[in-house]
Amino acid sequence: MATALYRLGRLAFRRRRLVLAAWLAAIAAVVSCVFAFGGADKLDDAFTIPGSQSQQALDRMQHDFPAAAGTSAQIVFTAPAGHKVTDPVGQAAIRSALAEAAHAPQVAKVIDPFTAGTVSPDRTTAVAQVQYQVKNNQLASDALDKLTSAADGAERAGLDVKVGGAAYGTTGAKPGGEDAIGVAVAVVVLALTFGSLLTAGMPLLSAAFGVAVGLGGILALTGAATISSTALTLALMIALAVGIDYALFIVTRHRSQLAQGMDPLESAARAVGTAGSAVAFAGLTVVIAMAGLSVVGIPFLTVMGLCAAAAVLAAVAVAVTLLPAVLGFAGHRLTPRTGSRTARRERAIAEAGDDRPANMGERWIRTATRRPLLTLLVVVAALGALAWPARSLQLALPDNSTAPAGSSQRVAYDEITKAFGPGFNGPLLVLADTGHSPDPAAATAKIASAIRTMPGVAAVAPAAANPATHTALIQVIPASAPSDQATKDLVTHIRDQAAPLQQGTGATIAVTGNTAVGIDVSAKLSAAMLPFAAVVVGLSLVLLLLVFRSLVVPFKAAAGFLLSVAATFGAVVGVFQWGHLGGLIGVDRTGPAASFLPIIVMAVLFGLAMDYEVFLVSRMRESYVRTGRPLDAVRTGARHAARVVTAAAVIMFSVFAAFVSSDSMILKQIAFSLALGILIDAFVIRMTFVPAVLALAGRGAWWLPRWLARLLPQLDIEGERLHPAGPAPEESRASSASPVTATR
Repeated sequence: MATALYRLGRLAFRRRRLVLAAWLAAIAAVVSCVFAFGGADKLDDAFTIPGSQSQQALDRMQHDFPAAAGTSAQIVFTAPAGHKVTDPVGQAAIRSALAEAAHAPQVAKVIDPFTAGTVSPDRTTAVAQVQYQVKNNQLASDALDKLTSAADGAERAGLDVKVGGAAYGTTGAKPGGEDAIGVAVAVVVLALTFGSLLTAGMPLLSAAFGVAVGLGGILALTGAATISSTALTLALMIALAVGIDYALFIVTRHRSQLAQGMDPLESAARAVGTAGSAVAFAGLTVVIAMAGLSVVGIPFLTVMGLCAAAAVLAAVAVAVTLLPAVLGFAGHRLTPRTGSRTARRERAIAEAGDDRPANMGERWIRTATRRPLLTLLVVVAALGALAWPARSLQLALPDNSTAPAGSSQRVAYDEITKAFGPGFNGPLLVLADTGHSPDPAAATAKIASAIRTMPGVAAVAPAAANPATHTALIQVIPASAPSDQATKDLVTHIRDQAAPLQQGTGATIAVTGNTAVGIDVSAKLSAAMLPFAAVVVGLSLVLLLLVFRSLVVPFKAAAGFLLSVAATFGAVVGVFQWGHLGGLIGVDRTGPAASFLPIIVMAVLFGLAMDYEVFLVSRMRESYVRTGRPLDAVRTGARHAARVVTAAAVIMFSVFAAFVSSDSMILKQIAFSLALGILIDAFVIRMTFVPAVLALAGRGAWWLPRWLARLLPQLDIEGERLHPAGPAPEESRASSASPVTATR
């Protein structure tokens, strides 16, 4: 691998104009495809779960009850103090507003609250149901705005009007300006790391190309594939973070070699062959982990994983081709000036003896390895305490209860909860097939009566029948909120009673609706979490076994990954479910975590954890192969890699943390989990736990049975096979010349 990448880096350096032109052409082609076939306006945030009872019933409803199968909105009318919505003036204003709402785009039906009985007992609140002909993702861009405008007349009459409901779903997470904050922090960190703005710009330029190609390609596919705004935002976060980090590792190696007097052409080629090999391997782990989300069998999650994987592939391709070309344009200008802080630091690293630490990173790891057993006990105890709350992790799809405070849908949700109870915000739909019933009407009435007596049911609305298709639709109002465990129990109980009801009526029933779909999605994701974790951990064992040819290193890496993930989930429970310190990041209401959060966090953290594992431990193994002294190898490897791993982790943390300020609860939870997970994994696991384990294991850390060593291929990510001889002096001078000189 190292030899092939060495040749690729050398070729890109020498043919830098051609490589740059090719990447610019790729960006132009991608942008053209975005305008021709895709665009952000075609993003689709619908959740589907093929094969589930709720999805099958929902698909049938599109034919039997098309109005009820579409999305819906709620208009909440609240009378001012001392008045009631049933007053003549209030009723007239509400009915006038509803008549106008019936003519809004794509509205199939408007249900009057006075005829449907959706007026609160104290007569201060009325809720009108607006049913659309289409699903959320098929709503026109101005449909909800027109509905809100239609209700303005009632507000002018003195009523308080809020519009909410399922049409204002909170499953989307469109990117905003948060990435600019992460980039700003990255600029500062890179400038401090390199001591040069020119050098600091290299990783940013590389990341910009990767993001442009990766996200442009995703947007170009929105016209042909169902891609959500959350998938796009996740791809943006990961592409930006890994794009900067991957370039950082290569540029750091390149500049260190320049400081030691190596020619720019040879240095760039060797940087791509060594650090670039680690980048390619680390990127592969992220790609495999993200693409592995497709095994869960939920299209929404599959798309998220594939989009993120594509963005990472673009970042790796840019790092090993465009970056060495850009280094060629820079030539000798990236060499640290004699007497500069960077030059002194590189000289200190090169001249530091075995007993003299060269930098803060090495001093930290020397401390961690001085008493390795004590270090391990402290780390495991601390992370175990942080992970303990993870036992209480609850999962659900987000609803309007987690919408931004003060938004129309959030206020509408709270008003409905106050006036009618929380279950009114998430009704269940029971689809009854009465085709084999001797008396369909009696069968429907018996089913509705049986459901009405079940525990956890607040109300059952009159059934709507379709004689042509022999089906009936029964709306069930739970006594609990959509995301509560009691609502999940009610759905399970209704489904358990399907067989007894069929025996008594001849009709079959299925529970569906947005709430039931969300419950089915959460159940499937919860069931897939442990198998997915097993696949991820098993994958890490195999990959690290191939890279480091050691038994201790893979098992230690897997154990560290599990510790960091468990601690992250424990923190998620503490902040988002229990409310600890939630106000600091804008969490004003506690509730379950997004149902797909654990699997996404495991996939992303796995890939990023392997990044740091490879970059740090590969330098340690390189030192061990050269010296044969295990403890000194751990400390010397830290001398060369700790600073850049620290910078990479800080940048990655900053990129993710910037998205914590998002109004989307989904994006807030994902960003918080990834930012905290990066901190724990980089500084507690890779910079503390890992060196302590290697120091405790001694020479055994690098042991591999001979029979297994013969079976495993030699990947050589440290570049051991690269020949020491560089190119001829004349070729080096010509290839590393500045652009002006080279064109003369």
